[in-house]
Amino acid sequence: MVTSGRSSHIWKDFDWPLLGAAILLSAISLTEIYSATMNSAAGGHTYLVRQLAAVGVGLVCLFVIASLDYHAISEHIPWIYLGSCAVLVYTLLFGKSTFGTRGWIQFGSLSVQPAEIIKMVVVVALARYLSERHGERYMSLSQILKACLIFGIPVLLVMLQGDLGTAITFVPALAFGLFIRGIRPAALISLLVGFLLVLPVSWFFLKDYQKDRILTFIHPEMDPLGKGYQIIQSKIAIGSGGFWGKGVFKGSQNQLQFLPTRHTDFIFSVVGEELGFLGVVVTLGSLTFIIFRSVVNAKTARDSLGMFIVMGIVGIYFFHIVENVGMVIGFMPVTGVPLPFLSYGGTSALSAFIGLGLVMSVRRCRYVN
Repeated sequence: MVTSGRSSHIWKDFDWPLLGAAILLSAISLTEIYSATMNSAAGGHTYLVRQLAAVGVGLVCLFVIASLDYHAISEHIPWIYLGSCAVLVYTLLFGKSTFGTRGWIQFGSLSVQPAEIIKMVVVVALARYLSERHGERYMSLSQILKACLIFGIPVLLVMLQGDLGTAITFVPALAFGLFIRGIRPAALISLLVGFLLVLPVSWFFLKDYQKDRILTFIHPEMDPLGKGYQIIQSKIAIGSGGFWGKGVFKGSQNQLQFLPTRHTDFIFSVVGEELGFLGVVVTLGSLTFIIFRSVVNAKTARDSLGMFIVMGIVGIYFFHIVENVGMVIGFMPVTGVPLPFLSYGGTSALSAFIGLGLVMSVRRCRYVN
């Protein structure tokens, strides 16, 4: 039995297979990131060392969070949430602007994207609120609106930064939470109708490059050497990998730099080209294992708070996977959503490991008295 203050029992119910899947994905990530950047001006070693450092910090965060009782984290989440909103405001006002998005804080040569980590804060904040609203089968309208407010404030701040792609990745945490907690059919239909009515109007508020991404998704062949170039090259890279792949460091689309942003948003294309169908199966299999293993941990959670935390993280992971993989094979618009544990980016890797740490905390504490 796990008891607070007894470090000898702290890892008694630690989920080592879940950690193993994350480490396997990180190993694939580090290999392919080096392959994708070895011919770049900065050199592959620079990117490799940076990502390796991010994975190392992420693992430390995972173990620290997993060692804590998620109830203690939940107790302090209101202050953490307010502090996170303050950080987003600071980022909006004084953050570093990249490709029209003011979403990074610069610390010397290190850039941090707070919104990626704050997603996990929103997950815990929503989980705390939803777990306290029990006793009735369905949520009332006021309860739904309060949950949307908790979700909406940080999302609005991220959208004001110009980062629509990251803002969208918050949505699954709210959607999964409301669905599990219970929404009246009439309320659900009203939300869907409202979404469908707002969708056409939102087109007029999109920036030109965001409209271009949607149009390119629908008709990539209209500008094969311009806006549709990235999707077309991604499809070529994945399709040319065959069953065994061309071999690590031997992908032509990758090494000859035909594929843009290949170490970040399109890392899955590099995996497909160099590791082939077998590498794709291992990668997607590991990601699927993390999803289903986390769902099992949610089902065996000690209470509804733990269940909502895990399922919120599952929702975010699931959306990232579907959007990123769909994006590189042309089934989804290009949004810049990273692939968990694989895409280059320190903050993205850190967020993925923090989420896994929360899942393991819920699992570890399931038998605590």
